[in-house]
Amino acid sequence: MAGSRRRGPRAAVRPLLCALLLCVCRSAGGDGAGGGPGAAGYKYSFKGPHLVQSDGSVPFWAHAGNAIPSSDQIRIAPSLKSQRGSVWTKTKAAFENWELEVTFRVTGRGRIGADGLAVWYTENQGLEGPVFGSADMWNGVGIFFDSFDNDGKKNNPAIVIIGNNGQIHYDHQNDGANQALSSCQRDFRNKPYPVRAKITYYQKTLTVMINNGFTPDKNDYEFCAKVENMIIPAQGHFGISAATGGLADDHDVLSFLTFQLTEPGKEPPTVDKDISEKEKEKYQEEFEHFQQELDKKKEEFQKDHPDLQGHPTDEIFESVGDRELRQVFEGQNRIHLEIKQLNRQLDMILDEQRRYVSSLTEELSRRGAGAPGQQGQTFQQELDTVVNTQHEILRQVNEMKNSMSETVRLVSGIAHPGPAAGVYETTQHFNDIKEHLHIVKRDIDSLAQRSMPSNERPKCPELPPFPSCLSTVHFVIFVVVQTVLFVVSEVWSDMFLYLI
Repeated sequence: MAGSRRRGPRAAVRPLLCALLLCVCRSAGGDGAGGGPGAAGYKYSFKGPHLVQSDGSVPFWAHAGNAIPSSDQIRIAPSLKSQRGSVWTKTKAAFENWELEVTFRVTGRGRIGADGLAVWYTENQGLEGPVFGSADMWNGVGIFFDSFDNDGKKNNPAIVIIGNNGQIHYDHQNDGANQALSSCQRDFRNKPYPVRAKITYYQKTLTVMINNGFTPDKNDYEFCAKVENMIIPAQGHFGISAATGGLADDHDVLSFLTFQLTEPGKEPPTVDKDISEKEKEKYQEEFEHFQQELDKKKEEFQKDHPDLQGHPTDEIFESVGDRELRQVFEGQNRIHLEIKQLNRQLDMILDEQRRYVSSLTEELSRRGAGAPGQQGQTFQQELDTVVNTQHEILRQVNEMKNSMSETVRLVSGIAHPGPAAGVYETTQHFNDIKEHLHIVKRDIDSLAQRSMPSNERPKCPELPPFPSCLSTVHFVIFVVVQTVLFVVSEVWSDMFLYLI
């Protein structure tokens, strides 16, 4: 929306940068397991900043009760007594497999809070109700972040998974203990960083991972709960709700991101299928209207400030080409870090081999000096075998170093491509880099296996059995004599006391 751009070398290099970035992303994420996050559902997600519109509504979401949307978060329930609130998607999702990433905060002044927060996937919207601010007897699944111990068993705060077919009332007094499909105890109140929950439904298995909010690392998840053979409605609404009771906490949701997962071998969903033609035309008209207003404002600004015409504001911000180039350099930086790590591992292996050869040579020379004849020849043969093995290892290490040098050369060539460089050559360079990295890793594994061969390692002589100073017969005789003397002394003491 920055107006027209100048055509030049930057525009010509853009396809090359896109190809480089695609290769880097594939090389960085190609080893992941199938079923990772796929297409993001924009109609089923929200995230700040600029979360709400001018009328106070959240796009594609409906809020009810005491929920308070703001520019960077949604306060589902404020820290007041007996408050209820919820937000729900306006349209139903028809994802076979999906994943949610929910970032929230639950804060309060007391040591104990109430009542908690819930994440929903149900057939119908439960805008208001007694179950953590949502309706009871839902058809779907709810993941409850229960902060108050209603049953007095001291098992809260807890994260509980409860399914319902639309005919069961939630047992609020017992915290749904008899209805829980799986649960874990995690304290999510008053954490220094936002708490993150990753909820994955993949191949009829529901998994909950939790980031406890003690570190700023967004990917520091730990396992919480898992339910297999989980049957949920084929279409449903995503939602999140919260409630307070006699005690009250602030329940703030910073982001709610929804991803559609794709099984390996299946075509990933396209974003165009989620947008109807009518919506496309509407968005296109809005974009053209905003573009015209922007051009008009820019002309008015240039007329009012003629002294700033020589310094266009577009140069202040990062352009698309600059951003693509920065992302390519970041990918190359990751490759350099990987190569440095491999180099450190090789140095450690070489140092270990040198110390091993030195100690083995000293031991064999010491033992071979006092053993004439055939024993000395045997030690000499063993030493020659070990030395030959070390030469072979050093040769492999030199080959790996040459391979890494070639990789660095290829990366440097990509960082400064010539004017005639093409997309095909760039892709071929990255394929060569990946091949070299795989060769280096394979050689390191082979080197680690061959570094300490068990069949060729000279063994230390076994110690002779420690001689026993006392035989079994003598020990038994000693015990019997000691027992007899003890009994005689006791009898004599009793007789002496009796005579007195």
